[in-house]
Amino acid sequence: MSSEAELRADWRALLVRYNTVACELDREMQHAHGLSMSDFEALDRLIDATCERARMQDLASEMYLSPSALSRTVARLEKAGLVERAMCQVDRRGVFVDVTERGRAVHAEAKMVQAAVLAEHLAPASASVG
Repeated sequence: MSSEAELRADWRALLVRYNTVACELDREMQHAHGLSMSDFEALDRLIDATCERARMQDLASEMYLSPSALSRTVARLEKAGLVERAMCQVDRRGVFVDVTERGRAVHAEAKMVQAAVLAEHLAPASASVG
């Protein structure tokens, strides 16, 4: 069993690795597509949704963002033409977010950036496990 000091060291190493990858992803996404990590995550979750549409409250429950931060993220994506908001016809309080054709295209390109960054930072660790 690991000592408390070993656990703390492992935790810090994990945080350093996460922050390194997250910062690189943010930098590369921003450079290539003008997307923040939150922008990409929201778009990625919407693309993964069964019908590429989600209620704002469902999206918020899946992401580590406050409702106001998610609202700002969706507003940025909407301004860029990557998503559209629509009122729920059944519950007027509900708001849906739909991915646009442009959003699908940008997401496909951004996924390649994500894959390259993840391969660069995560492949050596997975190759050394064993």
